[in-house]
Amino acid sequence: MTDAELKINGQSAGEIHQGAFYAFKYDITKLLKFGEQNLLEVAVAKHSANQSVNEAERKADFWIFGGIFRPVYLEVLPEIHIDELAIDAKADGVFQAFCTVQSSADKAIVEIFNSAGISIGKILGKGIGGRWNPHDLLDIEFDSFKFEKIFFNPKKWSSETPDLYKAVVTIYRHKKVLHTITKKFGFRTIEVKQRDGIYVNGVKVKMKGINRSPFRPETGRTLSKQNSIEDVLLIKDMNMNAVRCSHYPPDDHFLDACDSMGLFVMDELAGWHGNYDTKTGEKLFKEMIDHDGYHPSVIMWANGNEGGHNFELDTLFKQYDVQQRPVVHPWQLFGGIETQHYREYNYGIGNYENGKEIVMPTEFLHGQFDGGHGAGLEDYWEKMWCNPLSAGGFLWDFADQAVVRKDKNDSLDTDKFRAADGIVGPHHEKEGSYYAIKEIWSPVFFERREITPQFDGTFNIENRYHFTNINQCSFSWKLRRFNLQTTKEETGTAVAPTIAPGKKGILQIKLPANWKDYDALYVTAKDAYSRELFTWSFPISNPKKIGERMVVKEGKDKIKIPVADTTAILVHVKDLQLMFNEVNGTLTYVRNKNGVIPFNNGPVLQEGVNNFRRIKRYFEGDNYIIESTFDKKENYNTLRWTVYPSGWIKLEVQYFPGAYFTDFAGINFSFPEKNIKAVEYMGNGPYRVWKNRMKGNQFGVWNKEYNNTETGESPWKYPEFKGYHSNMYWCKFITEQQSFTVCTENEDLFYRLFTPAWKTDQWHNYEPLFPSGDISFMQGISSIGSKTQRNETTGPMGMKNIFYDYEKDPLRALKLVLYFNFNN
Repeated sequence: MTDAELKINGQSAGEIHQGAFYAFKYDITKLLKFGEQNLLEVAVAKHSANQSVNEAERKADFWIFGGIFRPVYLEVLPEIHIDELAIDAKADGVFQAFCTVQSSADKAIVEIFNSAGISIGKILGKGIGGRWNPHDLLDIEFDSFKFEKIFFNPKKWSSETPDLYKAVVTIYRHKKVLHTITKKFGFRTIEVKQRDGIYVNGVKVKMKGINRSPFRPETGRTLSKQNSIEDVLLIKDMNMNAVRCSHYPPDDHFLDACDSMGLFVMDELAGWHGNYDTKTGEKLFKEMIDHDGYHPSVIMWANGNEGGHNFELDTLFKQYDVQQRPVVHPWQLFGGIETQHYREYNYGIGNYENGKEIVMPTEFLHGQFDGGHGAGLEDYWEKMWCNPLSAGGFLWDFADQAVVRKDKNDSLDTDKFRAADGIVGPHHEKEGSYYAIKEIWSPVFFERREITPQFDGTFNIENRYHFTNINQCSFSWKLRRFNLQTTKEETGTAVAPTIAPGKKGILQIKLPANWKDYDALYVTAKDAYSRELFTWSFPISNPKKIGERMVVKEGKDKIKIPVADTTAILVHVKDLQLMFNEVNGTLTYVRNKNGVIPFNNGPVLQEGVNNFRRIKRYFEGDNYIIESTFDKKENYNTLRWTVYPSGWIKLEVQYFPGAYFTDFAGINFSFPEKNIKAVEYMGNGPYRVWKNRMKGNQFGVWNKEYNNTETGESPWKYPEFKGYHSNMYWCKFITEQQSFTVCTENEDLFYRLFTPAWKTDQWHNYEPLFPSGDISFMQGISSIGSKTQRNETTGPMGMKNIFYDYEKDPLRALKLVLYFNFNN
């Protein structure tokens, strides 16, 4: 809320702090008439009379809601009570706390309990008089107590080891208990070493972070404890270790969840381009410190965002934060930490990646549409991981913010594309980037491994934890064989190796003697809390081996060649009728006993010269051949069709892409989108991919029903149907009338399903590229940009494909082999 006035029994009781998101303190005991019925009212203005509040909040990137959307309650306290508790518990066991008492008490004791509820010591407070923190908003008498003690070998709090302790503070007067409060805390130390890094408990850390705004479609910014737990679980499931509260003060229960489950938190005083005036900012700063300061998850503060910084408030953080946590200005270089937003992969001359300061972008890879987030992250993260001055960064942002519109039939409104920047949808629907991030940011990193007949069960892995040994994890494996109708499995476990954080080692898997009879190996890693980090898949069988199981070449039926006109080649086998263009060899017509299959007009080369010509046709044994003539001077691209007596058809295309740098390489066919019902395929799935977002999928057999989903838009039905899919072995196209199957001998082949709706942004960075035609089989696909970056500026994977030059190397043509089964 912004400006608000408290009324008691219709009479004004005073103004509530402007811009206050946190609980405010107001002594109304003298105004209430006890023993009588009293009415408390709060009148809230949607916009503030203070223009700085409107600049910092109302004109920022918020959905603007009126009224009070955080819990409001009255707390009855004794006249002498604990007003504030500040705790500083260092990783070395040095404990210090300050307790402020309204009025006075003659004794204060804090008792410390470990996570098992066992008391590990009591500390008698030392009276220091007055208020330990002189920055007070209320003209009330205070006493303060200071507690100090050293605890030996405490369990340290971190994002990986969220060990919590409990402080129970009791104040006395004349041996009588006056008031008791309980706070959870953790032993941990935060330090910024200039031109080096951010250290937690003496260990340099990198933030695998996300920007998170509290939101639900039905309740706006009003969230429950369960909502907060759900958010933290999803963030942790993506193998993230940090969250930035952008740009809203967090609920108590969200910080409680971060404390207990382990997330580093950047807590933020609001402001976006505009900032609070100093008087208002001081009030809100004090409430933020009082409200959030004891949480161990809060390891740094942010003063505003993207120009919304009030520099006069910076000194207050050092003056009043007992833990002396670092402060950043998101979007600026401040405090030795460069946080500039949405920088290109190779940005900077004398600063940022080429500078001397710690680099930690507080926003990067904007997630509008299907770009950003996972697209480009692998390039960014490998650079961040290997750069000693990198402290990681924070993706923008966690979830699409959609509001239920009762005036529009309960539809979800994201203000068009402006509020749809999330990795997950409004109800936490998971995009493809969700799983890409999960794999890229897994703390167990698998070096690339190809499974060959000589495979001995070893994997080179790296420990990308900061505090945890790999021997605290668990590993299991699964072998699968994909027959045409059934799936055969065999499972086992592997001993977790001892690998210290930041080190490399070997994971050894003992496989059965018949492991080569299977098609894929899956390895799953779980953390110390049995949470799955990721499941990696490794194909054992290659496409050619799988194709040999599927493709039937021999048959009892003879191929018939009816008399054709001058432009068509007709081929009949069994109940199948085929027609090819006599001039260029393309498939123009397919029909079986159930009717026409509208798969035609191909192959058409994408980004290449379609110069198939001088078509020859002849029998080769029982097979019928249709092929173009190779001419080194003119027709260096060739195609060859082989029709088998079984009705299967083989297509072989040899070609050079049309340019050295190209977005695509492959062939297209036409097929009406309205006829497709579903696909079943063997390959990586179930999510679509881009050249710069290949991670996150698993190899297997997948079934996808048709949908027209656009990422970030209703109905948020994932995975999207349209787009590129990787590592195709075979694909069954299920139509309204019948089905047909395509398989390949090629490794790393992409298949493309139709074209998603055109999307762009105000800077024309996103704009995805797709080949012509409807269904494509590609050996090179395009990358994707985001709202803030073109695809080529997200790193090497975002650049165009580089292929061979025919003039320089005429023997290195690309070859594509497909088999088609149009039989019923």
